[in-house]
Amino acid sequence: MGRRGPTKHLKRINAPKHWMLDKLGGIFAPKPSPGPHKTRECLPLVLILRNRLKYALTGREAKAILMERMVKVDGKVRTDVCYPTGFMDVVSIEKSDEYFRILYDTKGRMTVHRISEEEASYKLCKVKDIKLGEKAIPTLTTHDGRTLRYPDPLVKINDSILFDIESGKMKDFIKFDNGNVAMVTGGHNAGRVGVILNKEKHKGSNDIVHIKDAAGNTFATRAQNVFVIGKGNKPLVSLAKGKGIKLTVLQEQQKAYEDA
Repeated sequence: MGRRGPTKHLKRINAPKHWMLDKLGGIFAPKPSPGPHKTRECLPLVLILRNRLKYALTGREAKAILMERMVKVDGKVRTDVCYPTGFMDVVSIEKSDEYFRILYDTKGRMTVHRISEEEASYKLCKVKDIKLGEKAIPTLTTHDGRTLRYPDPLVKINDSILFDIESGKMKDFIKFDNGNVAMVTGGHNAGRVGVILNKEKHKGSNDIVHIKDAAGNTFATRAQNVFVIGKGNKPLVSLAKGKGIKLTVLQEQQKAYEDA
């Protein structure tokens, strides 16, 4: 008889590439717990504490830090080492007065970006679904699994909302419109930031969005991969290193020579 249900383990070789785990560093990788983000689109807390921030040398040390209830994700204490944090989540360690946002770098890998305490009070959420819930109450579902009741009637699917973490309410929203700045969260251009030029509708297929970055490069991606992060060309969140501009191999080489 075969195994029932999902696996409880994850082999290191099958772990997502953007976790950047070394191939020979062990047999297993942390298997993300069920949560607001998918396995392939998340970063477990143990990897943030041990591999990125270097606050722990081992998984056991990371667990000890979490068990002291020092780490909050989106304002809630999390003690599960495999808790999945994902795009736009705010990880705060109040004891050392440090705040981080999970973003993509220009190579499409998840990165832990240090932010100010003021910026840590809110996050952006992409609207995935709008429907009438129980007793015909309009509800809105976001990319990180939240359900908000009675949203602004002007908010539509693919728009982004400015979510206040402390109150749990929507403060503002950004339309998925031409001229607004957006970040690509999937596909070959993941991590790139630019202004939406135009949208193409394709019946029976994927809608395509054309984007122009700050360096003047234009590229196209699917509408489901686009996450609006600001009105006009000013993003509401600070961007990670590289500011969302993807460099060619030659430009990277030149930059490495200059930095050396």
